Amino acid sequence: GRKERLVPLPTPVRRALDNWIGSGRPELASDRAALFVNQSGQRLTTRGVQWLLTERARLGGLIPQPSPHALRHSYATHLLQAGADLRAIQELLGHASLSTTQRYTHLDFDTLARIYDDAHPRA
Repeated sequence: GRKERLVPLPTPVRRALDNWIGSGRPELASDRAALFVNQSGQRLTTRGVQWLLTERARLGGLIPQPSPHALRHSYATHLLQAGADLRAIQELLGHASLSTTQRYTHLDFDTLARIYDDAHPRA
């Protein structure tokens, strides 16, 4: 079977998603399994996400424009800084190796040492 992944979401984000799933998405989605759809009701593709991100960044005057990959890095780093378990982040990102997840986050040595000391039973 497919392994279920739980993503930590703040309450306002959860409410917005519940509202989208309950009212906005069903009117648009021709692909009922897709959470995010394009204006044609089809599953949102990787290129579609890139286009949306680029367009929103351009409209907001962000320079340089962020990439989905940069957002993924930031997400992992913020989760770790907020105290999330490195193994949980590894699972969320789908990394096979914990060392990949460690390299993926943008933390300095002092921050990583503090997180390790807080979590390690013999620290």
